[in-house]
Amino acid sequence: MNREFLYELLETGSVSGNETELEKKIYDYMKDKADLVTVDELGCVTAVLNPAAPFKVLAAGHADEIGLMVSAVGSDGTLMATKIGGIYPTTYPGHKVRIYTKNGILYGAVANSRDIAKNADLKVSDLRIDIGAKDKEDALRYVELGDTVTFDTGVRELLNGYVTGRALDDRIGAFIVMEALAEAKKKGAAVGCYAAATTGEETTGNGAYFTASRVKPDIAVAVDVTYTSDNCGISEALTGDVAVGKGPVLCNNPSIHKKVNSLLRDCARRLGMAVQTEAASGQTGTDGDTMHLTGAGVPFALVSIPLRYMHNPDEVGSLKDIQECIDLLAEFFASLTADTDLKPF
Repeated sequence: MNREFLYELLETGSVSGNETELEKKIYDYMKDKADLVTVDELGCVTAVLNPAAPFKVLAAGHADEIGLMVSAVGSDGTLMATKIGGIYPTTYPGHKVRIYTKNGILYGAVANSRDIAKNADLKVSDLRIDIGAKDKEDALRYVELGDTVTFDTGVRELLNGYVTGRALDDRIGAFIVMEALAEAKKKGAAVGCYAAATTGEETTGNGAYFTASRVKPDIAVAVDVTYTSDNCGISEALTGDVAVGKGPVLCNNPSIHKKVNSLLRDCARRLGMAVQTEAASGQTGTDGDTMHLTGAGVPFALVSIPLRYMHNPDEVGSLKDIQECIDLLAEFFASLTADTDLKPF
């Protein structure tokens, strides 16, 4: 695992709709690790092994993150915002932020006070970002409506190989699919292997649609994060007992293909790797839902990384889980053959 590159990705702002800087870094990183690297009109980067092979497997992790978008400027020069994705408004007051403008990053501070701190019903429209502007005219010299905003946070290593930062969801998924493709090449993968860093998952799902519609895969794997039932997580009664540091998570779900799941479990057994299981009804809430419904339909599975405090500036995951997801997906790529049969009977 290239930990330095992972941390560089986590430090890079990539609010949904503004993923170009991060996608360019992935594109450059994969140029000497894949047989082909492409970028589409939305900025989705796809690295490919064996592009001429007729049987294709597509693994996708989304490169975008949740955040804010500047929606208005007050007469006093403070910025107002709207949400991009599923943010928690109460996490913003009193924190430093980065505003991504056409001229580079501008820094700001989100206003806070005792009254704001007591407001349990705080809305995004209540937030005010102080950039030090004298008035509205001064602020508009530096920002424009539509500029995106993230927390001004960094990546930090915790005890026992844990890591915390902003946008592990799903920057680590995009990282995993690329690292897995590079490892699959070393393993001699023979089918067409496609690793995609998609755009727009937190908002529109358009990146996964563009990518899968053009690749036309026989199998798709979404690589994303999932909630845990440990340490302030959700009730295990909802999806199962899932914990950080205990390995990749496979999902049992009505839309997920049982045979693809079985193939992934076979790979884990060959690697001597423990995997966790979650159970969920309905859609998965990932790029898998979109890829599944492209073309004539695509069988898919979901490989998830356990994540604490999802959609917060201090998400917590495990480097061990990340590495094991890479190993599992690389083995899966390498295990597939052109005659892989996905029919249930």
